Amino acid sequence: MAHTELHKPHSTDPPDSGNPPGLVTRVLAWVEKIGNKLPDPAVLFVLALLITWVVSAFLAGLTFEVPSVDGAKTRTVANQLSGQALTTFLADMVKTFTGFHPLGVVLVALLGVGVAEHSGFINAALKRLLGVTPAFLLTPMLVLVAILSHTAADAGYVLVIPLGGVIFHAAGRHPLAGIAAAFAGVSGGFSANPIPSSLDPLLQGLTQEAAKIIDPARTVNPLCNWLFTGVSTFVIIGVAWFITDRIVEPRLKNTTVDGDKDELPTMGDMTPPERRGLSAGLWSMLAGILILVALSWPASSPLRAQPSGELTGHGSPLMASIVPLIFLLFLLPGIVFGWVSGTFSTHRDVIKGMSKSMATMGYYIVMAFFASLFIYSFNQSQLGALLAVQGASALKALAMPGPVTVIAVILLCATVNLVIGSASAKWALLAPILVPMLMQLGISPELTQAAYRVGDSTTNIVTPLMPYFPLVVAFAQRYVKKTGIGTMVSLMLPYMVGFIVTWTLLLITMWLLGIPLGVQGGYSYP
Repeated sequence: MAHTELHKPHSTDPPDSGNPPGLVTRVLAWVEKIGNKLPDPAVLFVLALLITWVVSAFLAGLTFEVPSVDGAKTRTVANQLSGQALTTFLADMVKTFTGFHPLGVVLVALLGVGVAEHSGFINAALKRLLGVTPAFLLTPMLVLVAILSHTAADAGYVLVIPLGGVIFHAAGRHPLAGIAAAFAGVSGGFSANPIPSSLDPLLQGLTQEAAKIIDPARTVNPLCNWLFTGVSTFVIIGVAWFITDRIVEPRLKNTTVDGDKDELPTMGDMTPPERRGLSAGLWSMLAGILILVALSWPASSPLRAQPSGELTGHGSPLMASIVPLIFLLFLLPGIVFGWVSGTFSTHRDVIKGMSKSMATMGYYIVMAFFASLFIYSFNQSQLGALLAVQGASALKALAMPGPVTVIAVILLCATVNLVIGSASAKWALLAPILVPMLMQLGISPELTQAAYRVGDSTTNIVTPLMPYFPLVVAFAQRYVKKTGIGTMVSLMLPYMVGFIVTWTLLLITMWLLGIPLGVQGGYSYP
């Protein structure tokens, strides 16, 4: 198999990069400077926890109504400084931490990835990938993979984002630009995907129940936004490509990569043992995928939801097993590669690879501990629900024209997204308010859901309170040790602005042109 010299590092400049506008550079530098003066992310979560406690004590006993299909439900702000609340907080602390969803996802997946990385399997695969990928297509290819990773739940956070840094560094480009581009695709473009995922029926169910408050016979198709999210994929890729190559990477030109050189990927020509190992590793990965397909194909497969038989729907065993499957699909090729190429000689090498990957996660584990405590108290206090309800009520009171109202919905959801991370949790709060309200203005539930998805995605990448944000900071610190909150926010802010503007314009344009949002995805009601 012939090899190429294309992948050898030569410059940290992106292909055909230009200089970012002076004003943009100054603004982003200011954001980075101010942001990096903030406390360490772990301490930031502690401060957010304390603020939650104080505000919940100040607003304790405040009642408010949350509309639902069964009628308005009364909620009350709970004082998190009461003796009972503090006792429960302490008693549940271990369970809160160990049950923190992102923690398990990250650690289990990285056990398998660690073996594949330690054996050299990932490095060899990247050499081959960079040898066949034109340099100018590296950014859009990475963003596309990041967007497609949404199909496998949170897999993109633990796989695609760190690989973005590895790929860019291996290609002689700045690794933080690769991490930023991948983060933008995975999280900022969360609702852009040509492939339906478990999120579609999850949001559809909440939208349909909210629509029944006005019209009990109203149904919403799970694929009602499919065309919109599919077209959005190309918009997000184009915007992310431009921002990465023209704004983000030129800003990083003078940022020195000072990570541990022994831990950073290096590219050279593939050796014969690497080629043999890569071939064997890829065949073993393919065999694993074929076995998975064979096991899930029968209608009675235990990997399918019963009795519906859905394979990728919300709650199906297959989707619930995505993280363990990632562990296995990287562990097995990693072992095979190590054995064939000679980088592994005993089983101790496998365990060493797992141990090394866990050692790099120490900082993230500390941040996850405090993040889990903050999210627990914030949810218990009901402050998130209050924020969502009050924001939606204020929007309703403004009584703006249809297109302006849809834009306002996007901005409202983007704002709420800064403090409430879960897409389903936010929509469970907002749908019973926004969907009936907009139906009375002649706007369909499908359009309201599409507007929500835009707002829910775009600000993920600039809020340190998003559960995976500290993980991205930890990935970046492998390359640039001084990376802080301000660094990441300043890198991601151009993507956020670009996404929210172009995505909103796409939605309004499709509306004005009458292009369906998806299957039975109209714009008006009734």
